[in-house]
Amino acid sequence: MKLLLPATILFSLATLTANAADHQNGSGETDGYTLVWQDLFDADELNPLRWDIEVNGSGGGNNELQYYTDRPENVRLGDDGRGNHCLILTARRESYKGRNFTSGRVNSKGRIAFTHGKMEASIKFPSTANGLWPAFWMMGNDYDDVGWPRCGETDIIEMGHIDGINAGAQDRYFNGACHWGPAWPNASYAKHTTKSYSLQDGEFHLFTIIWDENGIKMYVDLDKHPVQNPYYKFDCPQDDPGNEWSAGNYFHKDNFILFNLAIGGNFPSIHTPEGITALNSANDNQASMYINYVRIYQKGLTSENTDFLDLGDDKSGIETVSTETKEDTIKYDGHTILSHDRNLTLYTLSGRQVAATDTGRLSTSGITPGLYLATSPSASLKVVIR
Repeated sequence: MKLLLPATILFSLATLTANAADHQNGSGETDGYTLVWQDLFDADELNPLRWDIEVNGSGGGNNELQYYTDRPENVRLGDDGRGNHCLILTARRESYKGRNFTSGRVNSKGRIAFTHGKMEASIKFPSTANGLWPAFWMMGNDYDDVGWPRCGETDIIEMGHIDGINAGAQDRYFNGACHWGPAWPNASYAKHTTKSYSLQDGEFHLFTIIWDENGIKMYVDLDKHPVQNPYYKFDCPQDDPGNEWSAGNYFHKDNFILFNLAIGGNFPSIHTPEGITALNSANDNQASMYINYVRIYQKGLTSENTDFLDLGDDKSGIETVSTETKEDTIKYDGHTILSHDRNLTLYTLSGRQVAATDTGRLSTSGITPGLYLATSPSASLKVVIR
């Protein structure tokens, strides 16, 4: 049985409030997606229940030149100078623990992870010319247990590649990629794009991944251009587990989020401090990557999952408006679903019953976070349980 929402009931998110100069809206709740988690980076400090600040000088397996630190000089929340409160990752030319550069990298491993949905981040990139390598990406949340590449890796946006440098177009040249396999050397599928306009123009640009049981699609500036083809498309339906090289075995499980600003290494093919011209006297030998927000949306399908240690920033609740029933026939206060009717049932959007009561009061304690449909004899309510 598949439940359909009554046509007379309209669902909407209350207007989000934010103190940013740029609207923190993204592409929004389109095509059946509902916002289930977000970090607007409007707090005073990065939330440790959401993010880990990495500290290492390992080179990331790519011969990178930076040392990642947790100092505020490299990772902090703050203003971008135009009223946008952001996560700020700053690359600096300085001698530090045997390295010639420092920078920032954060991840949500073991804190914020999910399977399938729409995720997007609004990012302002520094000029990468030459030697900076900013990225927004994901890896399997089982990384600690199985390692790389078995965990799977999805690169949503990377800039600064040697091919962009050679073409004189690195402000417009970028790529998406997937990496997987049981061991090194791994399997990969990457695709580069040269945009008609700069993505390093001092403005925020929106990068979106739409990920479901059939594969992955990626878009740029979907908020400004809602009708477009993806810059990256990777078809990877779930495959036979017996074939250990089949991509579908690696991309249908919980993934965590990463942001980083690398310096040099194999991607830009720059391996000496002298080759890093992006950090120079004109910019006081430092440059920053700004992330205004990151959001996760889902449809409430059985193939989706969430594993959130933290509820995320306030999404202002979900309202229901009906022309046939009282507006308050069903209410959701974030912990309990209440109904004037005693019979109340909770379903996934695919129609699977999750819980029921004949008291008119349904606690959400112990229910997996996600998108659900609460129904009573006289009304329905779409709710995000966090």
